Amino acid sequence: MIQLPVLRWGQPYTSMDVDEVTHFATGEPIAKVSRANGGLIQRDMRKAPQARAALQKLSIDELVTIAGRAGELYMTATLPMGDGTQTPEEFVRAQSASTGMPENMCRANMKKNAFVLAEMRNILRSLTRRLDFSVLSDGWGMEEGVPVSYQAQSPVLGLVLPSNTAGVHTLWLPVIPLQVGLVLKPGPQEPWTPFRMAAAFFQAGIPREAISIYPGAGDVGAAVLDACDRNLIFGGTPTVDRYKGDPRVQAHGPGFSKILLGDDQADQWEKYLDMMVESVFISGGRGCINASGIWASRHTREIADAIAKRLGPVRPLPHDHPEASLAAFTVPGVAEAVSKAIDADLAQPGVTDVTAKYREGSRLVQDGRADYLLPTVVHCASPDAAIAKKEYMFPFVTVVECPEAKMVEAIGPTLVGTAVTCNPAFRRRLIDATHIDRLNLGPVPTTKLNWLQPHEGNLIDFLFRARAFQTADL
Repeated sequence: MIQLPVLRWGQPYTSMDVDEVTHFATGEPIAKVSRANGGLIQRDMRKAPQARAALQKLSIDELVTIAGRAGELYMTATLPMGDGTQTPEEFVRAQSASTGMPENMCRANMKKNAFVLAEMRNILRSLTRRLDFSVLSDGWGMEEGVPVSYQAQSPVLGLVLPSNTAGVHTLWLPVIPLQVGLVLKPGPQEPWTPFRMAAAFFQAGIPREAISIYPGAGDVGAAVLDACDRNLIFGGTPTVDRYKGDPRVQAHGPGFSKILLGDDQADQWEKYLDMMVESVFISGGRGCINASGIWASRHTREIADAIAKRLGPVRPLPHDHPEASLAAFTVPGVAEAVSKAIDADLAQPGVTDVTAKYREGSRLVQDGRADYLLPTVVHCASPDAAIAKKEYMFPFVTVVECPEAKMVEAIGPTLVGTAVTCNPAFRRRLIDATHIDRLNLGPVPTTKLNWLQPHEGNLIDFLFRARAFQTADL
């Protein structure tokens, strides 16, 4: 069994208190993880400036090159993992075993992370809007004869990471090349990516003192948020609401991503069926960018039925099966509670579970220790239905009937909005809608990301502050 330490500025530390990471299906322990505590983190944060100072000994250009090497190592190398080593295939098996994600999805997420590291130069150019990297590393520079200055707001970025999807790691990979250290609190079931990525960075040439990893429970995450001047946290709506307005914390919550069919395209909805199914179903429906709502003014019953016919027969497969498409719920009772909440909402008038007629038995499938929820497509005759504003961590979507004139206001907060319309007036309203973070005009799956187009806030704007700056000869 692997023993994972606390990583204190690159140095392993074995705690007296440990947590076990277990196999979701068998309950077998697969790792023992040292547990950090708030006092340890507070002491270590006194050395946070040294993390940035170590990275500043290398230029951003050099760090970008090193990040590319780290991506290759992450994908192909046997790397240190706690008191042992881990091959890429062992990494996939361990991540799948603890999170319930099928192994094929874990491999796909590895490729996403490696792609971001390989394309780091282009991604930073996009994030900085082609700002010369020396402006960030030196603190100031000249652009077309005008002095510009950017000031780092923290020597490190704290991250409270989830266990539900490994895809979120793409958001913090650019931090090290920006000469900012990392303070990572892994998800309880997914310590693997932070430790493997740190090992790849170290082997590629990143100073060890640039990265700390503090495993533990919720109190450890709170201690990280309290100790760092800039943080990312991932959670539900209560988490987002709690940190709203806190300049130190960028909270990433549910996506409530949606597809909108304009009146000019609604009669051709069958052309877009593949796009809609992909947006709902890919990656097991677990991502914040998976579509949880499809809105149109007409043909909504036909749309819901067509999607349900595709997804209703899907069944869980073993997590190592190459075609497994559903992830297990690893926390006991969660899947059952979600299914009951959906059934309660289905009791409202005008709300129908369209997938019920295409699947055998219950939505909830219990297989030993593993719980699964089968894909669920719900038709809502009105946007007033409570379930039209819900999102869950499995392939779940509401197909909502709503007049186009009311659609933009009615959809609510939306991380990714795909609008299929050629109507200039409707497009204009969508472009002006401040509650849509990432807008796709045309039949683009909500899950198809352009890595040069960040969503949920620009990392540069969060980590650096643009300020007035002047120089004069002495």
